[in-house]
Amino acid sequence: MAGPAAPSGPAGSAVPLTGDHHVHSTFSDDGTSSPAENLAAAVAAGLDTVRFVDHVRIGTTYVPDFLAAVAALPRTEGLTVLTGVEAKILDAAGTVDAPPEVLASLGAPGGPDRVLLADHQLPGPDGPLSPRAVLEGGLAPADVVELLVTATVRAMHRVGRAQVAHPFSLLPKVHLSEDDVPDDLLDALAQAAVATGTPVEVNEKWRCPGPRVVARLRAAGVGLVASTDAHAAAAVGRYAWLRTAGASTAPGTPGSAAPTTDAP
Repeated sequence: MAGPAAPSGPAGSAVPLTGDHHVHSTFSDDGTSSPAENLAAAVAAGLDTVRFVDHVRIGTTYVPDFLAAVAALPRTEGLTVLTGVEAKILDAAGTVDAPPEVLASLGAPGGPDRVLLADHQLPGPDGPLSPRAVLEGGLAPADVVELLVTATVRAMHRVGRAQVAHPFSLLPKVHLSEDDVPDDLLDALAQAAVATGTPVEVNEKWRCPGPRVVARLRAAGVGLVASTDAHAAAAVGRYAWLRTAGASTAPGTPGSAAPTTDAP
């Protein structure tokens, strides 16, 4: 049985806080809680949706075990449990750092629901560039931003069933901000998200994207979802920045983003 209702943010803003669409477990090397502990935390937070997600690379082999562990969790009335894997975008072509067989199984029985596209590094023309490499390489800010957005758009189209994880979290690491992203690139990102049915998360841990980006994506009809990016059960469904940043709302509030679905 679900716990108390999750808190919601200011009326008239954009993202429901009754879901947490990015929760890590011990299957990630930096996660500290088991799927069962995260499930209990989601119930205690009064969530109606939780997405269990763990980090992968091309050579990762644990995904079947992760999916089996989530599938074995007890069903909880009123709580929808979704799955995903988080992988960085590798290059400007939108190549994703996940096992090919996992990407091929997205949305299929026995596969994860979605792949979370992460900007852990800058997707460069020939491969990922660390923040240090970006700074030392002297790339122009406009080129950094265009590479990041273009690669994300291409990755959405390549994989078909994605979720954009903590968008623009890379920018502060290379001494840029969301203010450096022009409206036309935000519109390109939004158009790709709508065309591919890709939800974009508003991330509590990394505090991104901010109100300007949220408002523009929302106006374009992008499905926006809240996430904590929790790596411990105590953080699941616990929103502070999202409530005060004016990017959240109760379900059904006027102005909320388009709904998303993980139905095959």
